Amino acid sequence: MNAESDERSKVAEQASPVSATGESGREERALGSRAPGFIKASKALHLSWQVGVFIVGLGVVIAGVLMLVLPGPGWLVIFGGMAIWATEFVWAQLVLRWTKRKVTEAAQRALDPKVRRRNIILTTLGLVIMAVLAGIYVWKFGLTMPWKISE
Repeated sequence: MNAESDERSKVAEQASPVSATGESGREERALGSRAPGFIKASKALHLSWQVGVFIVGLGVVIAGVLMLVLPGPGWLVIFGGMAIWATEFVWAQLVLRWTKRKVTEAAQRALDPKVRRRNIILTTLGLVIMAVLAGIYVWKFGLTMPWKISE
């Protein structure tokens, strides 16, 4: 069982790393296993290493999925599990590269002055509407909690 296929290696070597802004700045790490050399030397040891990395990554990803419905930083933990998998598996490295690229693109779009202005206006409008509704509630009922109103 090999962690990387020859096709993926060839495609990865041919593709030049390009950032979200279109610049090919820093070099990205090569795809493939980051296991120590003595582990890669033995096929059985490397396979057991991969199984261990997969199980640990799976546990972290499952914990992250549980944190989506329970209190906790679910997405952060899921991406942490993906990062654990990316230390050994090419498919996880490709998913993380794609995710980083999309996050960078979204951050660039969010920093666009027109988008920022629109977001500030919408946030201010929402806060004004909430303040007006809270003022109407206090004027009509006073500082009484909703479950204690007898009317």
